[in-house]
Amino acid sequence: MPHAPQEQLATLQTDLRALQDGTLTPHAFSEQARAHGELLSALPERYTQVLHNLLDRLESSALFAEESCSFSQKDLTDSLQMWVDKAGTQLAP
Repeated sequence: MPHAPQEQLATLQTDLRALQDGTLTPHAFSEQARAHGELLSALPERYTQVLHNLLDRLESSALFAEESCSFSQKDLTDSLQMWVDKAGTQLAP
């Protein structure tokens, strides 16, 4: 697993694309995203809190075969993309 925060963010972006195209399950994505300790350490604490909240919701949404009214996987992946974008801005020199 990459160690530099920027490398971990790039890996997270790749994993998010795989989640969006269906080649990575929500559970596998969540497990991998939570393992990016150096990335999360390099960001303000609120980023970790928001990411974990989104991942919890993503895992819950995976329990439903169809889109439920409370959890839309597309909305969650859109929110995860926004998180990745903002994290990239935060890490920029």
